[in-house]
Amino acid sequence: MSQPFHIVVCGSIVPDPLQMLEPVTGAAGPALKNEMMLPAVLDPWAAHALFEAAHLAAKHAGSKVWLVSLGPKAKLQQVMLTVAQKVPFELVALDGPASGFCDSLATAQVLADAVAGIPALNRDRLLLFGGWESASRGAGSTMQIVAERLGISEQFQGVDQLTVREDGSMEILERVEGGRHLVSVCSAPPAAFGWATGHLPEPRNNPQVGMTNMKTIMPALQRAKASAVAADGLRFAAVNVPKLQRQTRVVKDMPPEEIARELVAWIREK
Repeated sequence: MSQPFHIVVCGSIVPDPLQMLEPVTGAAGPALKNEMMLPAVLDPWAAHALFEAAHLAAKHAGSKVWLVSLGPKAKLQQVMLTVAQKVPFELVALDGPASGFCDSLATAQVLADAVAGIPALNRDRLLLFGGWESASRGAGSTMQIVAERLGISEQFQGVDQLTVREDGSMEILERVEGGRHLVSVCSAPPAAFGWATGHLPEPRNNPQVGMTNMKTIMPALQRAKASAVAADGLRFAAVNVPKLQRQTRVVKDMPPEEIARELVAWIREK
């Protein structure tokens, strides 16, 4: 008989990656130009984690999914109108910065406190999900710190697949070098998973799911706790857009050996 899971997904909002992002230095430090005017989406890595969580919860009766999200309340509301139609979850909203220049330690402390404060959460059945990386907070350490602060020692990063066995243990595929996977087995919760891309497609919009979710999302946004993410001691010397460099030379009838020699010489120079 399968046991229910309590799955908490940590995921923030990020500017739409199709937009032109220009870093600037303001009075409070580095930021993005017109950041509050940019359209936002749920972080792609966190979205994979959310879809995997909903899929797992649907296969195990009695399971529940929470989405803990830190970001400006107005932006969270815009994004949740779309995300709510994908999969069922309960939102835990935190009103605070979603900038990629926030310190991962301070961010993790706020998220861990929010997870610990979920009233109905059963720590013995807890699966902590999140993105292995992030489109804004790409430090690669946030989820690990959240798990440590919650006392979760079983952690798996770069996860592509999670399978629950008949005996209740979990088989995990983690990415390693060389395009291969490390196969690990976790006997039981609690455990933390930093998801890569997963293997599930994005769910279709379901208006009925959206209407059900919005009954809890709007109250959650209204009571969103203001969360200041301190950056004591964190300083940025400069922020710049990566420079574009393109040198094109069109040559006809060049032998492959000569092309290879030029490529090797160019690589050695770099």
